[in-house]
Amino acid sequence: MCGSTKGGLSIAGVDTSKEAVIQGRVLRDGEPVGNAYVRLLDPSGEFTAEVPTSATGHFRFFAHDGRWTLRTLAPGAKADRQVVATVGSVAEVDVELTAA
Repeated sequence: MCGSTKGGLSIAGVDTSKEAVIQGRVLRDGEPVGNAYVRLLDPSGEFTAEVPTSATGHFRFFAHDGRWTLRTLAPGAKADRQVVATVGSVAEVDVELTAA
């Protein structure tokens, strides 16, 4: 194993035995969206964290086991996506934006 997930960010140096990783890309019409914001919401909908996407549309969160919502915001578009995180694994998520 080369330390990366298929098509995603490298996990080299990330100890997945201690936390779950939620990562992916934000896309619009199949193209990466840089400078969007991805929020991590807990099962009750409470805000937990927020990160901007990179120029290539990538984002990453570290979380604990459970169901989470990724709320992605960009000019003129938004998307909510459910994801299940499990310690010891990487949840790869592509988020396709739709018009707000």
